[in-house]
Amino acid sequence: MLKLNYTNFNLECGTDEAGRGCLAGPVTAAAVILKPDFKNKTLNDSKQISEKKRDLLRPIIETEALCFGFAHVYEEEIDTINILNASILGMHKAIDAMSKTPEFIIVDGNKFKPYNDIPFETIIKGDGKYMSIAAASILAKTYRDEYMSIIHEEYPLYNWKQNKGYPTKEHREAIRKHGITKYHRKTFRLLPEQLKLEL
Repeated sequence: MLKLNYTNFNLECGTDEAGRGCLAGPVTAAAVILKPDFKNKTLNDSKQISEKKRDLLRPIIETEALCFGFAHVYEEEIDTINILNASILGMHKAIDAMSKTPEFIIVDGNKFKPYNDIPFETIIKGDGKYMSIAAASILAKTYRDEYMSIIHEEYPLYNWKQNKGYPTKEHREAIRKHGITKYHRKTFRLLPEQLKLEL
């Protein structure tokens, strides 16, 4: 059972990202402050529940949260500042996008950079422990999946609608066959060593 709060602050914000390990597309982050009486039995880490359930949860979170924000950090920036910094930047931008300023921030994972002197705590596997981080993981994942479905129309050969830019066998095969697109992260190992890619 997920816990509602890590601290006693009323404005405790949970933040998480999606798409860190992908070869194409943005890394997407979300931040959520839940109401003190928020309850939901389905809510869990986005990786633990089906796409259908995530899509049902998103409007519930958006309607019932005190506030939320999300942000995409695109491949060009990922290639410039690296994926870890891009993930943290995305979380900062998602917090910026909220209508309220948090008093405390709980972060999924073990890396974060201070945001406006607001106290924070990093929590490994936090999306499976705290509701606000789980809610942020759902928003990050659904907004990113939606974006990948849109750019799939532009480059259907890579099947991003299904693989969402992750390094599946099919995605790598498409890169080997058709080369890379403007949405691919150039600093990532897009193909295993034995399949060299001409950049």
